Amino acid sequence: MEINRLLAELQYKAIRSSGAGGQNVNKVSSKVVLTFDLNASVALSEFEKELIFKNLLARLTTDNVLILNCDEDRSQLKNKAIVTKRFMDIIKRALVVPKIRKATKVPKSMIRKRLKDKKNLSDTKNSRKKPDLDNC
Repeated sequence: MEINRLLAELQYKAIRSSGAGGQNVNKVSSKVVLTFDLNASVALSEFEKELIFKNLLARLTTDNVLILNCDEDRSQLKNKAIVTKRFMDIIKRALVVPKIRKATKVPKSMIRKRLKDKKNLSDTKNSRKKPDLDNC
């Protein structure tokens, strides 16, 4: 993955933020919307695209476009930096290949220990019972 080429493929759009804020919200387009088209990306290999598609399936649109919003700050530049950082974090997490789990057996010593502990608990509980005087 080439980060500079990937960042060049991002598309930003500034729109007016919603919610309370008075004049600033009504006049300034501070909300930033980032869009990234996964299919059209040249910076990612086919394997990386498949991995991202599989891991971010719930976040992608039907056209395989990732859309992120940010309206946390009053500054458009800060919102752009925040949404870009968030995008990079999401992509890096999506590209992590999970380790293949190796099936292992339970060691015989652990099985013996479990059965021994079970037997000890059973003996302890049996010793708490009232004695059976009918069988004497």
